[in-house]
Amino acid sequence: MRRIVGIALVSTLAAATAACGGRQDTAATDTGGAVTCEVAQATRVGIATGNATGVYFALGNAFAEQVNAAGENVQATAAETGASVQNIQQLAAGTYDVAFSLADTAADAANGTGSFTEKQPVQALARIHTNYTQVIVRKDAGITDVAGMKGKRVSTGSPKSGTEVIANRVLKAAGLAETDVQAQKLDLTKTVDGMKEGTIDALFFSGGLPTPGITDLLTTSGDKVEFLDITPVLPEMQKINEVYQEGVIPAATYKTPADVKTIVVPNVLLVRENLDPNVACVLTKTLFERKATLEQANAAAKEISLDTARKTSPVVVHRGAAKALDDLGAPK
Repeated sequence: MRRIVGIALVSTLAAATAACGGRQDTAATDTGGAVTCEVAQATRVGIATGNATGVYFALGNAFAEQVNAAGENVQATAAETGASVQNIQQLAAGTYDVAFSLADTAADAANGTGSFTEKQPVQALARIHTNYTQVIVRKDAGITDVAGMKGKRVSTGSPKSGTEVIANRVLKAAGLAETDVQAQKLDLTKTVDGMKEGTIDALFFSGGLPTPGITDLLTTSGDKVEFLDITPVLPEMQKINEVYQEGVIPAATYKTPADVKTIVVPNVLLVRENLDPNVACVLTKTLFERKATLEQANAAAKEISLDTARKTSPVVVHRGAAKALDDLGAPK
């Protein structure tokens, strides 16, 4: 319901601005001119985020607020979505102008592999924070490794999400097919509810730290659930995409007894390749110039750095974003 409302809101606002003689309600396309980082006409952009209790949603809404506050003739509206795969599909279709995505899914889109049958017309504004593959099991389910999920009720995330992509790859790396588990394709809110109620045995969620929904689960049911270390399957995961790396969820994040090893993957902020480069420049500058405010919305924003901003390969950095990163002094 939130997703439908979010999309409807973007459409309604666009229609309203179109009626205000002379105002441009959608971002222009790239005509090949010089990038000035100045947007002449009032322009609205829609931002595709993710599940309402995830980091994409928190940061996406905060980013939209900062774009609006920047006073650069760009107004943004963030909407809840199913996340990465769906975001890219709707970005390419023109439903949204900006999209959060996992780097592995973005790479699939750029290469026309995985969930995509052809190359998608997307480019990057910047690499942003890191996503941690958070795998949690109910203690009474008897799951001690990924292979032990066979026959269990496992939430693999929202359909067409980056979480679903990673979940299925982790299962495959452990020798399981998706059909070997009772896959529950649920968003994080419903997943957390199922874990609390005992109708779900294990969950996958790929998100920044801390993920609000995971905080809720660990706070209310910490005595009934525990994290699962999935790093034994990392070598198989890296055969699929070298972007997968080992990472650690610090104990302080969710007040767990100890740090938790897991598999991590970067996130990227995407736009269509033909987006007006001046709009892309404004968006990119806002992301970095107002980072301190984004950190107040979610600590994951602390990882956003000019040092890694251009590390989006194989996804190309949009030329408007490249101009912004040049101006901001980002390393090449």
